[in-house]
Amino acid sequence: MALDLNEHFVKYEALVQMVDAVFARVKNEYPKEVFCREKCSDCCYAIFDLTLIEALYLKNKFLNKFSGKEKNDLIETADKTDRVLTKMKRDAFKAVKNGADQLEIVGKMSQERVRCPLLGQDNLCVLYENRPITCRVYGIPTSTAGVSHICGRTNFNQGQPYPTLNMDKIYTQLQLLSAQLVQAINSENIKMHEMLIPVSMAMVTDFNEEYLGIRKMGVKKNG
Repeated sequence: MALDLNEHFVKYEALVQMVDAVFARVKNEYPKEVFCREKCSDCCYAIFDLTLIEALYLKNKFLNKFSGKEKNDLIETADKTDRVLTKMKRDAFKAVKNGADQLEIVGKMSQERVRCPLLGQDNLCVLYENRPITCRVYGIPTSTAGVSHICGRTNFNQGQPYPTLNMDKIYTQLQLLSAQLVQAINSENIKMHEMLIPVSMAMVTDFNEEYLGIRKMGVKKNG
């Protein structure tokens, strides 16, 4: 029997709709600055992690859409990608442990380019309608911890005043949704909402009851 997470997915989709509306407004106001167009895959090589709610949602949509050889091929690609990311993070951890500057290491990792396992050979996302929020906002100005970010292919000028999406607020909402989900499924791992999961890991992970630390009592199921 599968966990019924639809209630939580609906809340997540509401946040996605809000983010999409922000992107659409900025694109409408600055059509020359927003470069995003079909087959522009610059954001598909960026390294980022998903919150728990996003990872579960993405895996759910992935399993709903793909099966058989197509699913297995995508999982195999994701597994290879995940090994590359794991090695990069392990090397970064060792570097910091050996005295390297943590901010410098983080900066270098942010410049690394690793192809997303969901990017098809035609340079189109195979799960575009359900892509993560980070992918949805990549082409407009954003800020994290007071630092602004813009896509290298946009025509926004660094330092100029533009409408900027505060990603810290978005991450706070995602963490809240994840925490609500963890509580609702009665997980023993009460800090699971703090997990950050790469897209590749989300694709290969079996988010079963054991993984989620679900107690036997009080679990809402369907099926």
